[in-house]
Amino acid sequence: MASKKKKEAIDEGKSMEIRVSLFPDEVLERVLGFVKSHKDRSSVSLVCKDWYTAERWSRTHVFIGNCYSVSPEIVARRFPNIRSVTLKGKPRFSDFNLVPPNWGADIHSWLVVFASAYPFLEELRLKRMTVTDESLDFLARSFTGFKALSLVSCDGFSTDGLASIASYCRNLTELDIQESGIDDLGGSWLSYFPESFTSLETLNFANLNSEVNFDALEKLVSRCKSLKVLKVNRSITLEQLRRLLMRAPQLVELGTGSFSQDHLLRADAELEAAFNNCKSLHTLSGLWEVSSMYLPALYPACTNLIFLNLSYATLQSTELAKLLPNCPLLRRLWVLDTVEDKGLEAVASNCHFLEELRVFPADPFDQEGIPEGGGTGVTEFGFVAVSKGCPNLRYVLYFCRQMTNVAVATVVRNCPNFTHFRLCIMNMCEPDHITKDPMDEAFGAVVKTCKKLRRLAVSGLLTDRTFEYIGTYAKNLETLSVAFAGRSDRGMQSVLEGCPKLRKLEIRDCPFGNSALLSGLDRYESMRSLWMSACKVTINGCRLLARRMPRLNVEVIKEDDNDDTQAEKVYVYRSVAGPRRDAPPFVITM
Repeated sequence: MASKKKKEAIDEGKSMEIRVSLFPDEVLERVLGFVKSHKDRSSVSLVCKDWYTAERWSRTHVFIGNCYSVSPEIVARRFPNIRSVTLKGKPRFSDFNLVPPNWGADIHSWLVVFASAYPFLEELRLKRMTVTDESLDFLARSFTGFKALSLVSCDGFSTDGLASIASYCRNLTELDIQESGIDDLGGSWLSYFPESFTSLETLNFANLNSEVNFDALEKLVSRCKSLKVLKVNRSITLEQLRRLLMRAPQLVELGTGSFSQDHLLRADAELEAAFNNCKSLHTLSGLWEVSSMYLPALYPACTNLIFLNLSYATLQSTELAKLLPNCPLLRRLWVLDTVEDKGLEAVASNCHFLEELRVFPADPFDQEGIPEGGGTGVTEFGFVAVSKGCPNLRYVLYFCRQMTNVAVATVVRNCPNFTHFRLCIMNMCEPDHITKDPMDEAFGAVVKTCKKLRRLAVSGLLTDRTFEYIGTYAKNLETLSVAFAGRSDRGMQSVLEGCPKLRKLEIRDCPFGNSALLSGLDRYESMRSLWMSACKVTINGCRLLARRMPRLNVEVIKEDDNDDTQAEKVYVYRSVAGPRRDAPPFVITM
């Protein structure tokens, strides 16, 4: 009887494969071309052999969340027709200087393989990768049809590398440099674009520091009639900005330069007219050194704004309160804590469609609790006010110095559809500032109420109870960031046992040891990565994990030779390429 059922199951499987394979290859490839999500395409490739083959040949874009999870040779064998690559390198905690210099994630070996396998490559989007000037020059000379380069939080290159891109990428449509550690040798690189060059659609050099060759920039903007995104650095004056806007009224995203006193500006009305000329603007950023006297010039351009990034503008609450009524369609807002709770009350009163709010500290290294420029910063009162006025909030990143359990419970009750909730109480191990209790019930309320939660960052005084709540209720959680929290191994164990969709777990300065690390044996292969630093994990614990899970890369970063037993920093990730070949001496692969 059992063998009969087995035969029927096999026959049914064959029948299913026949049914899904009825499409001609070219039709199937055409259909799969409409599937854009890399997750969906990966699922499609598992249906049957024909779908695997069709997906292989029809895929033109590949996303790689960890550059060491696969080798460039494997990618090239798997997908022969790639035009666009998105590649991430160092762990996210490198943003907090927790990853030593020269750790790795160099792009050059990838480029060498791609030059042979994908001479038709058009787009390269890199995050937290090391990129040298030699690599940028190699890229510019190797891919004749190259169109788009995005470097986010990358390092190792200078403006000389940008000059190579400008010189040789004759079809370039996008050059986007964000938050990267670039060696700024001056603004002459803009003059390397040929006079016949007209294809640019996106130009972002906002985080460069030196003065640019404005004549070259103005001519470039004038020639590129399809330019939609322009984000300049703080060296661009208001008068220069006015001239750029008059030559590019078609912009949809603008990052201004310095927004302070400019004696060359003939009249405020001319600046206002330039902004009024930009009818399609939906994203505005920059506004360095903002002066309130020029803010009214922005008002005509605010009507259609969806995203307002004020994370470099030290606005006060009164200035924000005057600006926001002109932004009726705002969906995303980034501000500094200089706006204080009064400014957030203005957000609540004017931004009823808001879906994302990020509040950054003006001085993240201030240990005295006094925000830059005085004032009190933001507190739980501003947080609650926003939640009452903005019921559509889905994403919050909130830096503050005090919070209460009741306030967080109120926020998520008012906005139950959070997918990203990142609360950063800047004083380590800070309790509820009224009751002095741990903040366990705050994050318990978050995971109990927000059923769609995918990303969570916790802070404040937390016991293992917080992690028990997370393991019990956060069934859709994908990324969890933890610092200075927990009491025992049980905290980390609860998360690993209870969060089936967890993909990234980032932990620093927590009392989690070997038992916690080894409790994830059933989970790590389905995750992208685990980072642990300044915890209680030992070298022997990491060695045992590596023995039990040979398909994982278990790396220990040892910068201190004084203790041979403790694992200072541990990075665990799945890889089909085996141990990496470029590990520096301070990275020990178990």
